[in-house]
Amino acid sequence: MTEWTHSPGLVAYPDAVAEMETHVDLMISGRADERIWLLEHPPLYTAGTSADVADLTDPDRFPVYATKRGGQYTYHGPGQRVAYAMLDLNKRGKDVRKFVWMLEEWVIRTLAEFNVVGERREGRVGVWVVRKDKPLNALGQHPEDKIAAIGVRLRKWVSFHGICINVEPDLSHYDGIVPCGIAEHGVTSLVDLGLPVTLDDLDVALKRAFGDVFGGC
Repeated sequence: MTEWTHSPGLVAYPDAVAEMETHVDLMISGRADERIWLLEHPPLYTAGTSADVADLTDPDRFPVYATKRGGQYTYHGPGQRVAYAMLDLNKRGKDVRKFVWMLEEWVIRTLAEFNVVGERREGRVGVWVVRKDKPLNALGQHPEDKIAAIGVRLRKWVSFHGICINVEPDLSHYDGIVPCGIAEHGVTSLVDLGLPVTLDDLDVALKRAFGDVFGGC
């Protein structure tokens, strides 16, 4: 059984990490069920285990938190849906690559509910949107913008951290970092793509797509 919880308002990042740590420990000891936690954070940057300090281009703009999830620098803020996934891979198969693929698939199917085509790219974790509405780049190709980031950590095959999807964040807030260490591509959101989607709309789609990818909720 996977429990779904939602926190209104903005949740401080250290508080969220502490709560995830506690819940994962309870899961490992058999005292808690799997959990998907939906929330928003105040504006902040997080540095994953592969972060390069050179990619933090404006270190004084927002608080910066070192985190033990995989990946590089990521922005979190209002208008972005964060979904922390505390799932037991002992029961779901001890395969990290497959798990990341499933998280990406969860995002892709969620976006498809709004007629947005999310795509994977080799060597770039996360989900990308081809911007056919923008001019071709120097290579004669349509630009690609990132709409969702993924970063996870495992403890005794129980996952935490998870995914974040841009619904309507202030995209200028990404200017203080090189998101995920990739300078040649931009970032977008559902509203930036011209879609009047709310966080509540996305939550409904997230829950439905989760059942399709991971099984019953």
